[in-house]
Amino acid sequence: MFSAALVNLANALIRRCQTQQCPLTVAESCTGGLIAGCLTEVPGVSTVFERGFVTYGNRAKHEMLGVPKDVLKRCGAVSDEAVTAMAEGALERARAGVAVAVSGIAGPGGGSAERPVGLVHFAAVRRGHPVRHHSQVFAGDRAAVRLATVEAALLLLRDVLDEADAGPAA
Repeated sequence: MFSAALVNLANALIRRCQTQQCPLTVAESCTGGLIAGCLTEVPGVSTVFERGFVTYGNRAKHEMLGVPKDVLKRCGAVSDEAVTAMAEGALERARAGVAVAVSGIAGPGGGSAERPVGLVHFAAVRRGHPVRHHSQVFAGDRAAVRLATVEAALLLLRDVLDEADAGPAA
């Protein structure tokens, strides 16, 4: 289902979380559970991954992750503000040590001049550290955008774990 390279990336991330005793969680919108699916390709993942949240609609983002309704109305679900709230909500609700959240427009429709098809917002946070967020526009069809999002989310998680390893939060 996932490429060997993607599963290897997930495996390295899981091993890192196991070594650091840092449980992880995910909050997904446009990927619809693919990040969790990729992580669970790794044997032994249950030692650090108990749950993920698939919050495709705004109501789910609010009810399951606590994303404020005014953020969703004012900024939209595909925004830094929304994914930051998603990551923070997942971290708290899963009682995890690190969380990543994604929300985007996988296409083929739904894009606009301000938010084109392929736009994905990412946020990741490690307990006790600031949230990191960024956005990226991926090319390709719906499947390509979703798989590229999985890879970028795993890389962001790895970077957040690396930063936390480098020292205490400022």
